[in-house]
Amino acid sequence: MKKVSFFIIVFSMLFGMAACTSSKAAKEKLILPDNVPTFVQEKEFEKVNWERKAVEFGERGIVGNKNKSGVIAPEEMKSERTEKWMWHFWGVEKPEDTSLTVVGYHKETETVHQIVTEGWTRGIGGGSVNGADSHAVSHVVIPKPGEWAILLYTNEKLFDTLVFDIKK
Repeated sequence: MKKVSFFIIVFSMLFGMAACTSSKAAKEKLILPDNVPTFVQEKEFEKVNWERKAVEFGERGIVGNKNKSGVIAPEEMKSERTEKWMWHFWGVEKPEDTSLTVVGYHKETETVHQIVTEGWTRGIGGGSVNGADSHAVSHVVIPKPGEWAILLYTNEKLFDTLVFDIKK
C-alpha cells in the first residue's frame, strides 16, 4: 500500500511540474526584440482580439477601426515589400505634439517586429484629412504573410490595435 501511495505522489508531482513547464514555455514563446521601446509590454499582445479584424470604411477606402484609427494602403497588403501607408487617427487633436510608435505582432510565430522603415517611433505631424483628426505617412514592410496585429502607441500609451490578414 505504501508503494502505491508513493507512486501516486511521485506521479502527481511529475504531472504538476510538466503542466507548469508547458504553461511557462507558452508564455516565453513571445519574442520581443532587444531594441523595442521600453513602454511596449508583453501583456498588450496577450489582449489582442484576433476576431476584431480591420474593416474598410469611409469614402477613401480607409481600413481599420472606424472613428479610432486606420490606414490607406495598397488594396491587397502584401508581405516582404515596401509599401506606403497613410495612417489616420481620430481623437489625436494635436498631431504636432504626438509621437507615434508602430509595433507589428505576427500571430503564428508570436514574434514582434518593427514594420515602419523609419524606426519604431516618429511624430504624427499631419493634421486633419479624410475625416480623421490627424494623419501620418510612412513606409511599411511586413516581413511575412499571415495574421498581424499592428499596435499603435501615441505618446507611449497604447492607442489602438489593427488586425490584418497580410497576403504573400
